[in-house]
Amino acid sequence: MATLKPEDNTTIAASSRDSDVSPISTPPPEKSAGEQPIDLERLGEQHGYALDETVLKHQLGLPPDAVLKKDSTGRVLIPQPSDSPLDPLNWSVWKKRSILVMLAIASFTCDYSAATGASALLVQAETWHISPNTVNHATAGNTFMLGVGGLFVVWLSAYFGRLPVLFYFTVIAAATAIWSAAANSFESYMASRILNGFFVVAAAGGGLMWINDVFFFHERPRMINIWSCAIILSPFLGPQFMAAVIQVASWRIGMYLNFGIIMASLLSILLIGDETFFPRHKRISEIPDIYAKPRWQRLLGLAQTKTRYTDNTFLRAGTRLGIAATRLPVFLICFFYFLDFGFTVANNTTIAVIVVPAYTLDYYGLAAIYCSPVLGALLCIPFGHYLFDFIGKLWAKRHNGVIAPEARLIPIWIVLPLKIAGYNMIGVTVQRHLNLWILIVGWGMHNLSTVLTTSAVAAYLIDCYPEASGESAAWLNFSRTLAGFILGYVQLNWAHSAGTEVEYGIQSAIMGGAFLFFVVPLTFFGSRIRKIQGPLKFKTN
Repeated sequence: MATLKPEDNTTIAASSRDSDVSPISTPPPEKSAGEQPIDLERLGEQHGYALDETVLKHQLGLPPDAVLKKDSTGRVLIPQPSDSPLDPLNWSVWKKRSILVMLAIASFTCDYSAATGASALLVQAETWHISPNTVNHATAGNTFMLGVGGLFVVWLSAYFGRLPVLFYFTVIAAATAIWSAAANSFESYMASRILNGFFVVAAAGGGLMWINDVFFFHERPRMINIWSCAIILSPFLGPQFMAAVIQVASWRIGMYLNFGIIMASLLSILLIGDETFFPRHKRISEIPDIYAKPRWQRLLGLAQTKTRYTDNTFLRAGTRLGIAATRLPVFLICFFYFLDFGFTVANNTTIAVIVVPAYTLDYYGLAAIYCSPVLGALLCIPFGHYLFDFIGKLWAKRHNGVIAPEARLIPIWIVLPLKIAGYNMIGVTVQRHLNLWILIVGWGMHNLSTVLTTSAVAAYLIDCYPEASGESAAWLNFSRTLAGFILGYVQLNWAHSAGTEVEYGIQSAIMGGAFLFFVVPLTFFGSRIRKIQGPLKFKTN
């Protein structure tokens, strides 16, 4: 089999079309025993991905008899899996799907826990005889720590492995959740919520690492869509469930429910979780078989630590975050996400305080309204499943069989009008006391667009820099949570001073401006930027 090593400094000439690739000038050498498979991801980063064997052989200059591994439909597998049964890319479909389910459940707990207190602001203010805005500081603190915790999750995962970090963080998240439910003072409650935010974020902050480890290029957008749906669905179900609980019981019951959901996540990790990191930079003969040891040793990190499985130093694992942030596509997309997603968080964490008095709703009514964003998020699963596939095939058809990472940004172009229109419908309805159905429809439209936007930016970065999937996820998570934290402090005061119609109109204009300044240029010039800056070339994947 022919091979192309990641460090080969082969030049691929630009073709007459965007992202098209002309053949490599000289064929790569024959593969020797124990050598890694052809690194199709490295070429994909710079020149686009191709799933057709004929296109790949033509563009890569591989000899006609070169053997490429394909799936049952004939699509070339990117990355090419190794011959090792230890490779997570070679795991059974059942095990891969199980890992995704576990990841979705664990990711769900993140924003569910952060937002579950949003519906309880009024009753908690009565409990501690403080203002709802003061109580909201606990939610804001939790939200901020989600971003900080996500950075540490990726750092520690690159050193200790994926599974033990997820396990230990979830254990502590459960402990802080039950502390929140039993807190006897606001100071104690706020401390528990801040710590909870740091530890509950493990799956949401590092989810792209797991998806990159287990799934192939053509599968990732659909898996990311499911993962994103779990993340964005949760902050609406949290307040919804809390509102329903408050109508018949204490807010503390709602916090105990949060603890129960985190415990369900912990149970799924104990039953399903496994280490997905695989050192592809090593020869197969050099990779320790940590799977020969009992799974509990991988869960606790003993197997990974004893064998130095990840082969990263602690400092190197941390510097990866900084290096990834120097790449313009990462920085610009995260800046766009900061300006785009923050208003979704701010709206969700404060809307109960705005809507309940405006429409004299009871908590059952508030819970019913939250069905709208929940339904919008759920609709993203089938919609996004077909949309990403359709756009990928259309892009390949128009670019000689090559799918550039920039193809992942096209869904944002499609859903942005729905996002902005839906957000304005919320603001206008509250300000003018219009029929609540207008708000319900608008909120659903906005959330449908939010999930697809999240899937698009995550898929774009994982295609641009597959080896930095975890770092990209961490910075995206930090961007959205930092924005939510900042806006959480000003959203209510802004609404009261300017009115929701003006406030939401200005925020919508910021979303549109962020799209024009960041997404549009990257769509057209992202490929050139990536070629100029070059790949990351981390020592480990």
